[in-house]
Amino acid sequence: MENGQCWLGKPYYSLDAYCKNTYGEKLYKIALNAGLTCPNRDGTIDSRGCIFCNAGGSGDFAIDMKSVPSVSAQLKEGQKLFYKKQIGSRFIAYFQAYTNTYGPIFYLRQIYEEALGEDTVSGISIATRPDCINEDVLTALVNLKEKFPDKFVWIELGLQTIHEQTARFIRRGYELSCFDTAVRLLQSIQIPIIVHVILGLPGEAKADMLETIDYLNQSKIWGVKLQLLHILKDTDLASLYWEGKIPALSKEAYLDILIRCLEHLSPEIVIHRLTGDGAKEQLLAPLWSLDKRDVLNSLHREMKVRQTFQGRLYES
Repeated sequence: MENGQCWLGKPYYSLDAYCKNTYGEKLYKIALNAGLTCPNRDGTIDSRGCIFCNAGGSGDFAIDMKSVPSVSAQLKEGQKLFYKKQIGSRFIAYFQAYTNTYGPIFYLRQIYEEALGEDTVSGISIATRPDCINEDVLTALVNLKEKFPDKFVWIELGLQTIHEQTARFIRRGYELSCFDTAVRLLQSIQIPIIVHVILGLPGEAKADMLETIDYLNQSKIWGVKLQLLHILKDTDLASLYWEGKIPALSKEAYLDILIRCLEHLSPEIVIHRLTGDGAKEQLLAPLWSLDKRDVLNSLHREMKVRQTFQGRLYES
């Protein structure tokens, strides 16, 4: 496998490999909560959010903003966790909770610059929605690149699926054309794009998920997060689960889907996530996903048995 060396022995192009190849070391991610909201929650589009999203706005592992209000203070708290483990000297400031380009532009510029101004931060990753990429945000991103030329700025877009029927069911709140426009605008200013995809969404077969992967290949995105569908407490998805309308994937079924997706994914796309994290106190199912190390080890073993790797079935 020609990519084996730069992939550091893994059968896919991991973020860890990218960082070590590009920056000479592993970069550790610190999840932040900037106190923002989401148009799918504040009534602009809806007030309920997506059916899988809980009150934490997908930021269950972000530093608690109530006790640590500023971005710089949150970064210092996050760094302490790594220093205690005697690991980590360079970090990615990850604006995770809710929609992190949805707010007053002066405040957005302030929090981005506050994070990039930290000496130990190599760059920022901003989780958001395609319908929250506008001209003001694009201008702010361009200015950030000019002001911090030695640091990176990544944008993470929550797509989940390309299929409109599924998107309506999960209450995503925007059409695929909106995603296409956001990708085009971000690529026009050379911002690397990471796309979130959920595997195992209700009603989707393996073929549907592979169509999403093929679409991302054509979109020429930089990175992807492949997320197992987590059923969390206090979500509409949890209600459907208790009613027996939504099954939880078995580990074997998920690994099979995940491997097929990796086989079809371009070998140039960086893998930022392969399973996802569900907070133990919030997760209803599938509980096997709590042992992330076991999931990844099982994935590596199965890919070795199948003698397969990212991009094996990719057609450019």
